Formats: sequence, structure tokens, C-alpha cells
Amino acid sequence: MQVLSDYYRAFSSLDLQKILPFIHEPTLLMAPQGVVAAPTRTEVAAVIAPTLEGLRARGYGRSELTRTRLTLLGSASALVIGVAERYKADGQPLERAGVTYLLQKTDSGWKITVLILDDSAGAAPRN
Repeated sequence: MQVLSDYYRAFSSLDLQKILPFIHEPTLLMAPQGVVAAPTRTEVAAVIAPTLEGLRARGYGRSELTRTRLTLLGSASALVIGVAERYKADGQPLERAGVTYLLQKTDSGWKITVLILDDSAGAAPRN
């Protein structure tokens, strides 16, 4: 799905202002650390910003979405399951996580309404 390719390109920039347009408001973010409902852009930014800073500090370079499975749930909703692979700036693996996205088609295009992150996808080291 093109919107997720564009989202991963924006995320790889670690520029919060490039990432935010891909996220629906409200949104639901689920990770091993817990669940956060972020009803506004300000709250979405507050949730994402520490992740970006942590990646920057660990030498992050880029992310790729691999092993994707797309299921259209209707004309305005889609489910995408895959693996987020993160790499350091030197190209070495940084980490890998299972991801599930629920997307909603809006007047301004497809948006991520739910993001589920599962760190059990394995093998890449976490430094």
C-alpha cells in the first residue's frame, strides 16, 4: 500500500512534522509497554517524539516494512500486517518488530488509525 511506503520514508527521516500527516486523529497506539489513545495531533506528537529521540541516539538510519499482508475490509478501511525492520545509519540491523496497521480512508487520503507494535518478530539485535 503506497501510503505505508510513504509513511516509512517519512518515519525514516525522524522528522515528526513529516510523520504526523500519516496519523489519524484520534489514533490508538499499542506496544508491549502499553496502550495509548491519542485524540489530538499534540498527543500523537507527544507519544511519537520520545521514540524518534531514542532511535536517533541509537544511530538509526532507516526503516522498511517487509512481509506485508494487506486485507481490504471495505472501501474505506484496510488491515496491513507486516514486519518493521530498522537499520542503523551504517546499514547494520538495529531491531525488528511485528506491526499491524488499521487504516481509514479520509478526505485527505489513507491514515493510520491503529498501530500495533509487537517486539516478538525476532532476530535483529536491540542495541
